[in-house]
Amino acid sequence: MTPTNSLLGFVHRRRRGAELFLLILALLVGIGAYAAVGLGVEGKVPADIIGYGGWLAALVIACHVVVRMTAPYADPVLLPVVAALNGLGLAVIHRLDLADETSFAQQQLVWMTIGVALFVATLIFMRDHRILQRFTYTSGLAAIVLLLLPMLPIIGVQKNGARIWINLGPVGMQPGEVAKVLLVIAFAGYLVLHRDALALAGRRILFVDLPRGRDLGPILAMWLISLGILVFQRDLGSSLLFFGIFLTMLYVATERPGWLIVGGGLFLAGCFAGYQLFGHVKVRVDAWLDPFGDFYGSGNQIGESLFGMAWGGLLGRGFGQGSPDRIPFAESDFIIGAIGEELGLTGVMAVILLYGLIVERGLRVALVCRDGFGKLMACGLALVIALQVFVVIGGVTKLIPLTGLTTPFLSYGGSSLVANWVIIAILLRISDQARRPVPDLSSTSEEDDESENTQVVNLR
Repeated sequence: MTPTNSLLGFVHRRRRGAELFLLILALLVGIGAYAAVGLGVEGKVPADIIGYGGWLAALVIACHVVVRMTAPYADPVLLPVVAALNGLGLAVIHRLDLADETSFAQQQLVWMTIGVALFVATLIFMRDHRILQRFTYTSGLAAIVLLLLPMLPIIGVQKNGARIWINLGPVGMQPGEVAKVLLVIAFAGYLVLHRDALALAGRRILFVDLPRGRDLGPILAMWLISLGILVFQRDLGSSLLFFGIFLTMLYVATERPGWLIVGGGLFLAGCFAGYQLFGHVKVRVDAWLDPFGDFYGSGNQIGESLFGMAWGGLLGRGFGQGSPDRIPFAESDFIIGAIGEELGLTGVMAVILLYGLIVERGLRVALVCRDGFGKLMACGLALVIALQVFVVIGGVTKLIPLTGLTTPFLSYGGSSLVANWVIIAILLRISDQARRPVPDLSSTSEEDDESENTQVVNLR
């Protein structure tokens, strides 16, 4: 029997059956795409389709069972959408493996397994998201330490011009992917405590109340950290992502558009200074403005991607009928270009729609959450996905300069995949807390009244 909330007047439903149905559709997308790759490239269904499909199904069903047991009121759409994106990404990476004779898809499946394990552990051991508020400053300090690790001389590694990697023995990782989750926790905890002061209006200019000068410290500090990432690590994408997350969360917490104006001004000033002072930023911008001016140099990646997507057209060439392997680093930075070539504009729009569903459901979680910390954290985690997708797809389609971020759940990259699975687990935990029916205290109060009346009678 489903519990009802007499105070709010609606029925709370768990919707786990709907989630299971959507997960079956997501598995059909992932396994079907994997089979289509084999048919398109080799003319036959891959020999390991049963083992691959069985393992993928086991991971997804395990997630569903854990959600059903530990977060029964969680959002029923988030997990199926993520499973569909992850399955499609594995198929596209496998397509590139067959062309380049690599094994990135197998490694990605291992990273997905680790991500699912952390997803399960997060839901099992974190039964209340509000406990994270205790670690506000610890999370911020840990995030800063993680961002500094690639600068160390022994474990820090520079790849493709950016120093954002560390090597721990045979395993390499990007600490910034973990840092983005910790920064959202730190920002949410900080803004819950200080949003009243930050919301106070200062000087009014052109119908906009700018913040007070004494309150500019946090945004200036975050701006300097972002510039530090840009200067020392040469990572334009992470710099933009971290500053954008803080600025949007600050606006959501205070509802003051003045913060957007101040933050936008700082961002433009940082972009101009970066273009004038740092060669790697200038190369990225010049390749964005005219990728065909140096087609066999800095503009080769974006140029090949544009040619491939133009060849794909509306419906695409079909798996195995294009040449996405011509795009450098197509399995990581430019997987959207590979999808656009072989699945066409229709496939790209479907992927964008799936990302839009993740962001919409995340913001819906923020709206219905009952506590301020959960609201800000859910909003921040949804904005992480939104900003990262915008930056990546914007760079691939030549809307903005390239930044070097990975496409969530699609691109090859263990650190990104694991961190994003944890993000979904946290969103589901907040969603479960928010969608649970409010405890019905009326029966308890009536029992208390009866016991008090009995006590009064006995005393008489």
